[in-house]
Amino acid sequence: MAVLGVIAEFNPFHNGHRYFISQAGQTHNFDAVICVMSGNFVQRGEAAICNKWVRAHMALHAGADLVIEIPACFCIRSAYYFARGALQLLDRTKVVTHLAFGSESGRLDDLGTIAAVIGDENQAYKHHLKSCLAQGLSYPSARARAIESITGGHLSGIGSIIEQPNNILGIEYLRVLEQERIPIKPMTIPRIGSEYKSLEVSAMASASAIRHCLLNDRGNTAATMMPAAAFNLLQQEIEAGRAPVDTNNLGQILLAKLRMVRPDHLRQIYEVSEGLENRILKAGMTCGTWEELRNSIKSKRYSLTRINRLLLYILLNLQNRQIHDFDQHGPLYIHTLGFSPKGRKILQAIKNKSSLRILSRGSAVKAAAEDKDNEVLREMLRLDVLTTDLYCLLYPQARQRSGARDFTTAPRLVTGP
Repeated sequence: MAVLGVIAEFNPFHNGHRYFISQAGQTHNFDAVICVMSGNFVQRGEAAICNKWVRAHMALHAGADLVIEIPACFCIRSAYYFARGALQLLDRTKVVTHLAFGSESGRLDDLGTIAAVIGDENQAYKHHLKSCLAQGLSYPSARARAIESITGGHLSGIGSIIEQPNNILGIEYLRVLEQERIPIKPMTIPRIGSEYKSLEVSAMASASAIRHCLLNDRGNTAATMMPAAAFNLLQQEIEAGRAPVDTNNLGQILLAKLRMVRPDHLRQIYEVSEGLENRILKAGMTCGTWEELRNSIKSKRYSLTRINRLLLYILLNLQNRQIHDFDQHGPLYIHTLGFSPKGRKILQAIKNKSSLRILSRGSAVKAAAEDKDNEVLREMLRLDVLTTDLYCLLYPQARQRSGARDFTTAPRLVTGP
């Protein structure tokens, strides 16, 4: 049996995603396509434009057979840990044979060469990297220069390769596959259409462009940039008052948290170190909005994306000790967000082969979140539940903001085209 694995956010699902799944599916006679997908908060530390069940439903209409959630403790972290958690989850299904990922370069060998240099981190690479950083170069530029030195200049355009978001993730996927000895065969599909951050409106627009339209009262424009089924699902969410979700609305919740927390507690939060807690607390006392807060903390060393994640860690009270446990164990369950009839059969095969706990009903999620026999699984899952509870507070309509959705929401089922 050949099963294709895809790692995604689908924020939201657009024509480029449909093209990618179609192209990847044509490379081999796959029995099924499994997507592991970010939950309600994505890797850049932002709230998804619509909730995880709807985004899973969109993917099912476009060729996915089974969509499962990447636990929040992995999907809201830097590229390496995002990749590691997602690939461990795919591997632990015991049915996935191939991985397809999009990339700007489309050159698997070049990405693999870079991944090998970064993954090995030999002394020569470390020396070059340190020297370049000492010259005042930014980390991405210093890393590009160091890789160039190690590879002897045989790769062209290294700087542009490792600055492109899909390439960055692709490199980390290849790095993790090698480090973890995961027996999944990788392949890459060249990205087409607008660049990742482009706001250009077109048939192959980026997710950034679609989100921009949705958050600026131009929702109907998104119809030209998304598959019809995906747009219809999004429209239903908008009409119900559950979309679009705006990360900026986290501001007041987070500012309240910062004005109650102590410095010694902040120092226990993941990635808060080197006196950063003082900078964060000062900003919390002087700022009044999410944008103002993140820009006040930002520095040459801390990008806005990293600040987004840090603020999310604080809001979730994600501590260093928890991260240590989560990384040591890896994903411990499969939370099913949706499936097709073919996906139901694949899910049964996973149940027969995998040691992971399968959570296909809200009642199963609730029972696992209260399991006293597995503390790490319980804490990992409770973090997912908390992210959903906080996410629901960002819904446009107040009547939709009730919590405990993970305990009451069933996986989406698609029975036909």
